Amino acid sequence: MQVLSTVREMRAACGAVCKNGQSLGLVPTMGALHAGHISLMRAARTQCDVVAASIFVNPKQFGPNEDFAKYPRTFEQDCALLEAEGVALVFAPQPEEMYPAGASTLVEVEGVGDRLDGASRPGHFRGVATVVAKLFHIVAPNKAFFGQKDAAQVAVLHSMVRDLNFDLELVVCPTVREPDGLALSSRNRYLSVPDRARALVLSRALDVISANYRAGEKDVARLLEAGHSVMATEPEVRIDYLEIVDAATLLPLREAAAGALVAVAAYVGNTRLIDNTIL
Repeated sequence: MQVLSTVREMRAACGAVCKNGQSLGLVPTMGALHAGHISLMRAARTQCDVVAASIFVNPKQFGPNEDFAKYPRTFEQDCALLEAEGVALVFAPQPEEMYPAGASTLVEVEGVGDRLDGASRPGHFRGVATVVAKLFHIVAPNKAFFGQKDAAQVAVLHSMVRDLNFDLELVVCPTVREPDGLALSSRNRYLSVPDRARALVLSRALDVISANYRAGEKDVARLLEAGHSVMATEPEVRIDYLEIVDAATLLPLREAAAGALVAVAAYVGNTRLIDNTIL
């Protein structure tokens, strides 16, 4: 496994893969890897000849009062996991490599990038789109792999790939959960034992909304009322949003239909968690 830290080195290594006639899969990460990330690596390995991963805690997608400084960084452990999964190339640049002095270009996905997390974390999806666009240019993968847990991010990136004519396929893989239903997240390690138990209310609310939909309820207001009732059982969990939206545009719906996205974000203690399900 090669660990590369400069754009020039990574571009050369990826170019060699292309020259060999091999397909290349990319899994962008911020490190602090867990089983959800590993599932993306395995999906990439089954669909591509060579797998590349990035480890980069992207400062552009953190707000001024967010957790950039304390975001977990476990580089050596991450590299060991990636090597065990057969990843061939790891791109691990420093911030100044990705954003050299004088860099002023940002990628803004208007509309969809301003909804859900884009509304509650202004500038977040601009940072995501910018770094992912740069990774796509550097790596030039045939396929890029992302998790369904980040459904709003996926919608933003689908729009960016379409609008900027990136010649690649976005592959969205299922959310990986703990046995009790908690969606895996690098931020779960922030949770205290009591907060870890409280965090289960997010998946419970999604489950109730899904069950009511399957039972025939289509009115979004009533479905959300059922979800809010579940969330209210944990008064110390503060809802950021609980919405039922079109999965592609992230616009709210009045009538639920198959394929609609049910998305929730909430603060459990000081930790902001997200989760979602597709009806």
